[in-house]
Amino acid sequence: MTDTSLCDLTALALRRLIGARQISATELLEACLARIAAIDPAINAMVAMDIPAARAAAAATDRAVKAGEPLGALAGLPVGIKDLEETKGLRTTWGSPLFEHHVPVEDQRSIAAIRAAGAVIVGKTNVPEWGAGANSVNKVYGATGNPFDVELTAAGSSGGSAAALACGMVPIATGSDTGGSLRNPAAFCGIVGYRPTAGLVPDERRGHGWNVLSVLGPMARNVEDAALMLTAMAGDDARDPLAPRVIDRLHPLDEVDLSTLRVGFTPDMGFAPTCDAYRQLFADRHTRMKGWFKEAPTATPDMTDADMAFEVLRAAGFLSKFLPVYRDAARKDMLGPNIIANVEEGMRYTLEDFGRAHTAQTAIYRRFQTFFEEFDLLVTPGITVPPFAWTTLYPAEIDGRKVRTYFHWLALAYGVTLTGHPTICIPCGTDANGLPFGIQIVGPRNGDAFLLSAAAAIERELAKSPATARPVPDLAKLAKLPPLQARSIEALRPVLYA
Repeated sequence: MTDTSLCDLTALALRRLIGARQISATELLEACLARIAAIDPAINAMVAMDIPAARAAAAATDRAVKAGEPLGALAGLPVGIKDLEETKGLRTTWGSPLFEHHVPVEDQRSIAAIRAAGAVIVGKTNVPEWGAGANSVNKVYGATGNPFDVELTAAGSSGGSAAALACGMVPIATGSDTGGSLRNPAAFCGIVGYRPTAGLVPDERRGHGWNVLSVLGPMARNVEDAALMLTAMAGDDARDPLAPRVIDRLHPLDEVDLSTLRVGFTPDMGFAPTCDAYRQLFADRHTRMKGWFKEAPTATPDMTDADMAFEVLRAAGFLSKFLPVYRDAARKDMLGPNIIANVEEGMRYTLEDFGRAHTAQTAIYRRFQTFFEEFDLLVTPGITVPPFAWTTLYPAEIDGRKVRTYFHWLALAYGVTLTGHPTICIPCGTDANGLPFGIQIVGPRNGDAFLLSAAAAIERELAKSPATARPVPDLAKLAKLPPLQARSIEALRPVLYA
C-alpha cells in the first residue's frame, strides 16, 4: 500500500527531499494519487485527470535529478489546476456545458510557467460556471463539498483547489480572484489563498487588459509554500499591460519583526455585511493578536461607494464576455443563472454609470494610500459568513438583512479588489461549529514581498495556539463517505436549471 504521509508535508519540504534524492517525484505523485482515490469521491474537488501524463512528468523529474541537471523551483511537486485555466491535453471546461468536452492544444502562460518550473500537473479542480459566484457548483461536474462538512460549500470560485489542498491531495494549486475567488475558499477550507498585485502573474487572456479586478495567484497550506509557487508564476509578459518589468524577490521570505508594525483591524471595512457571529469571533482574534504589534487599533480606509463601483465594473466584464452567447437563442439556455444575472445587470447600466464607478474606484484607491501612510497592514475577517449548503447559490440574507446582490456577501474581499493591493487569506482556527475561520491581511501598494513575509510571521504566531492554528479535516471520516458528484448534480438540477 502506498504511504500517503508524504501528502501532509509542506511543498517546500517536499521540494527539498526531491532535490536531496531522499524521495522521488514518482513516489510523491503516487502518494497524492492514493490520497485522491481515497478522499476525493467524498468532496469532488479533482474533476479531470490524466494520470499517465502526470506519471510521465514525474518520471522526467526523476531522470533529471539522477542526471544532476538543474531543477526548477517546483520540480516534482504535484499541482492542481483550477478549471478556468487552459491546460494542454487536459480537459478544461470552465464549468460550462458549452465546453464540456474541450481539450486545449496549448497551455495558457501561467500554466506553461508552472510546468517550466517542474511542477507535475495532476488534474483540474472544480469551479462555479465561468467562475461566477463563490459556490463551486456547475452543470458539468456538480458540487465540491467542504472537507469539514461535505454538505456545505467549499466556496469559490477556487473551491476545488482549496478543498484538495485541505485534504492533502496536492501540496500546491492554482487559483484566480476577482471578488475573492482565491480568498473565500481559503477562509472556508482552512488554507492559504494569495491575491497578488494585478499583473504580477501575467494573464494574456484578461479581456479588459488595464482592469485590476481579475488576477491569477497561488494557493497552498501555508504562506511560504504560496510564496514558493508565486516565484514560478510571476513574470513579465508584453501581452498583459499590467505585467511588471521588474519583480522583487518573493522567496525565500524575509524576517519581519511584528512588534514594529502598525496594523489596523476592522470587522467590516465600514460597509461589508459581516454576520454577528463572525464579528464576535474576529473581536476575539483581534484581542489575541493585538499584543504582537506596535499598534493594533480598530481602523479602516473609507470605502464609500465600494459596492456600487464593484457592481458596475464587474458587470462590464461579464457583459463584454458573454453578451454574444446571451443573445444566441440556441445557446443561452446553457448559461447558468449567475452568468445571466450578470449580463442582464450590465445591460441596465449606462456609460454615465461606468464613469461614475471608475471615479469611485479611483477615490477608494487614493484613500487606501492615505491609510497605508499610517498603517503597515490591514486585517479583516476572511469572509462575512460561515459555510452554507452547496445547494444554496448564495446567502440571500445575513442576520435577517437582505444582501444587495448574489455576491454582496463577498464585500470584504471585493473592497480590496478595487484597489489592486496585494492581499492574503490565512487560517485562524475554527468557529463555534468547528468550521475553518480565516483572516484577510492586506498589504501596501506593490508590497507583495513584504506582505508575504509579514503574513508568514503572523502565521507562525497563530500556529502556537490550538485556538488559532490551521484546522485539519478528518480524512478517515471522509474516506468512509459516499461519492458526492452524481448526488450533487441531481440535487442541483432545480437550482442550476431553473
